[in-house]
Amino acid sequence: MNRIQICSAAATDFTQALCWYADRNPELALEFESEFDGALRRIADSPDRFPAFDDRHRYLQMRKFPYLIIYRQPGDALTIIAVAHTSRAPGFWQGR
Repeated sequence: MNRIQICSAAATDFTQALCWYADRNPELALEFESEFDGALRRIADSPDRFPAFDDRHRYLQMRKFPYLIIYRQPGDALTIIAVAHTSRAPGFWQGR
């Protein structure tokens, strides 16, 4: 299993999404957090399995929630670059 780092901007993306769900339904926030954790495990187990976003990044689309987890693999570690809502401005995370 690969080691995963989450950049501070992606951590903020995740926290904002989690808070949004928690404000509306705490149980849904728990489901979001659980799915996110499972997605990170799937990425760590097999990072090359998911589609390429561009020449440096790959992504996993969450199953129940409209979010992409965008990551890259510099060296031996995986770095989560963004937790991007699928309706948010595309590419807002580029440059991270």
